[in-house]
Amino acid sequence: MYTHGIFRITAAAPELSVANPSENAQALMRMVDATDADLVVLPELGISGYTCGDLFATEGLLSGCLDALQRIVTHTTGHGAMVVVGMPLSVQNALMNCAVLVAEGRIHGVVPKSFLPNYREFYEQRHFRAAATTDPQFIDLLGQAIPFGTDLLFSRGKATIGIEICEDLWMPIPPSSHAALAGANVLVNLSASNETIGKADWRRDLVRSQSGRCLAAYAYASAGSGESTSDLVFGGHCLIAENGSMLGESRRIGDGIDPVVVPSTSVSCDVDLQRLEHDRQVTGSFGDGRTQQQDFRTVDCNPEKTPEPTLRSELKRSVDGQPFVPSGERELADRCSEIFSIQIAGLVKRLSRLPAATKLSIGISGGLDSTLALLVAIRACDVAGRPRTDVCGITMPGFGTTEHTRQSADQLIAVTGITSECIDIRELCLDTFLSLGHDPLGIKINGETTVAGLQQRLGEVPSGTPDLTFENVQARVRTMLLMSRGFVLGTGDLSEQALGWCTYNADHISMYNVNTAIPKTLVKFLVRYAAEHYFGGQLKELLHRVADTPISPELLPPAADGSIQQSTEAEIGDYELHDFFLFHFVRNGFSQEKILYLASHATFTRDYSAEVILATFEKFIGRFFASQFKRNCVPDGPKVGSVSLSPRGDWRMPSDADVDAFLDRS
Repeated sequence: MYTHGIFRITAAAPELSVANPSENAQALMRMVDATDADLVVLPELGISGYTCGDLFATEGLLSGCLDALQRIVTHTTGHGAMVVVGMPLSVQNALMNCAVLVAEGRIHGVVPKSFLPNYREFYEQRHFRAAATTDPQFIDLLGQAIPFGTDLLFSRGKATIGIEICEDLWMPIPPSSHAALAGANVLVNLSASNETIGKADWRRDLVRSQSGRCLAAYAYASAGSGESTSDLVFGGHCLIAENGSMLGESRRIGDGIDPVVVPSTSVSCDVDLQRLEHDRQVTGSFGDGRTQQQDFRTVDCNPEKTPEPTLRSELKRSVDGQPFVPSGERELADRCSEIFSIQIAGLVKRLSRLPAATKLSIGISGGLDSTLALLVAIRACDVAGRPRTDVCGITMPGFGTTEHTRQSADQLIAVTGITSECIDIRELCLDTFLSLGHDPLGIKINGETTVAGLQQRLGEVPSGTPDLTFENVQARVRTMLLMSRGFVLGTGDLSEQALGWCTYNADHISMYNVNTAIPKTLVKFLVRYAAEHYFGGQLKELLHRVADTPISPELLPPAADGSIQQSTEAEIGDYELHDFFLFHFVRNGFSQEKILYLASHATFTRDYSAEVILATFEKFIGRFFASQFKRNCVPDGPKVGSVSLSPRGDWRMPSDADVDAFLDRS
């Protein structure tokens, strides 16, 4: 029913007239008509108003609420949305604060409030009785036997809805926790939460954290400004969260935008039920809580005639084109600071287990990854009380090294004060080509061939000429030299691991890799962050220069003008797309169809055609499967985010798995 598991929720606080059920029903119905949501959540006691006081005990108000409910039920016929409304109901000679779920012209169930606040400004026990184990399982409502109780869940398609009311969420163990363990993936709260200083932040934290603990969506609709202001003001704060992240919230009184009173508020968001299902499947401890699970009844709310699945052409949720990179400037700075600290802490611990005389060897290329590893290394030495000269930065120019990166590497070493060493690898590579009987890029060589002569002839080879052996020999010679110098600090990043963009038993190997769990799209931000917050002067300028350098392994000859000829992204596609695919495949377990659907709604830094997105995805998934053998033996390194490809923890798959089932060949 919900294509790709996209389920739309509206949480709303319509205009309200205290103790006027007829007017309130009209406002509720207008709100329902104004949305195309699959589920509409309305405030606590929204048919009557929360602030009716002793009017709750009057026949006029209660009968008016029943009449209003009948109108709402009739109005939902053919609408398609499930609607959850709040109202007072008389049950076994007691008045109860209830939520009523209505859909397709029917009442599907009633859930009473479990916990009644009776402190400070609240005195609900004066009017209502809390839910109890002695409550009937069915009540007579508008001439029908309706399921009743706190043990009700409501299912439609992939959505299973659990309901609680206001104070229930504030309890040490909210009823929604039990509902989630019983299978509810959409939790809703009908609330009447008044505004006091600082309460909005507390409310946000509760909603966000409960959605995270329950691995669920959580929709919260609170009473608005139409409630009585005799003693309190209600702000109409409506929020929707998903697994610990706030998807959206409405305006409210006191939000600081302006002092104007808003008669009605609402927020609509699309929650991803597939993502929630995946998160529950991979979080084994979530299911362990079911050993203490309460019994629940599930009410089927599916329409008699199942409609065709609706593909949402517009999404009411943000799809970040760079899911590893926070969009807010402050949040990005905080993320970079935390990651940098994790990298440093990991290396400091590893250094503490090494002999005092051990040197750290790093291959410095002048590129992003080796620069980040160098920054982590010198900061780790600072923290550990070791001299920066314990870091040995080795430059190893080869047949593809450009003057630009060579200068960057040399200057980085000089400015940071580490030990410097330079080894031209071309002679060793030439000897290796001769030993292998290999003609580099098709050029015939023999014992008379010199490095200078070969370098000149390589410059005459047409751009784009492939030679994997030529590239791999250079990479392995560099690693052999590094490994012979001391404790080797790896530089390869998460994106390169995913794509297998490294030479096996070369840059693929080290003694410890501080970049192992950092995606390429985040590496550049980390280098820039370090430039702005940790280093100044010439080093700061150098770091920005490195961040602006095109991404390249520099294993093929430079262009005629000396510039970088070998562009990684020109060959395999933009890292922005690859990191997007990596996140949604590994973190969320999505199919090709779902990932491409999300990509079509994502906000990238540049425009990509559907054809480019598809071609890049196919390249990503093909390389991802083909490269597992490399990931099965990567070195130690610290996990920093929700995605890691370490075979010792986060990601284990057979090296010979078949990719066909993960590609849509139709």
